[in-house]
Amino acid sequence: MAGHLRIDLFLKMSRLIKRRSLAKEICDAGCVQINGRVAKAGASVQVDDVLTMDVRDRLLRVRVLRIPQRIEGPEGVVEVLPGEAEK
Repeated sequence: MAGHLRIDLFLKMSRLIKRRSLAKEICDAGCVQINGRVAKAGASVQVDDVLTMDVRDRLLRVRVLRIPQRIEGPEGVVEVLPGEAEK
């Protein structure tokens, strides 16, 4: 896997979401954005992309630091960004 990965796989491999099936559901429900655009489960994630997830009254924004090669924790894979209040 070179410079990109499907968003549902990325969410699972970075442990932001525990199961790929749940990551796919969240993406297909329109709760995940890549660089401000709604992303379906098959969308590609690359280094320096900003992901925004709005799940259960929780807004999480992260910057992709690297593409993981296996399942590992989010440390070193993503940088958590401060959330912005949208009005």
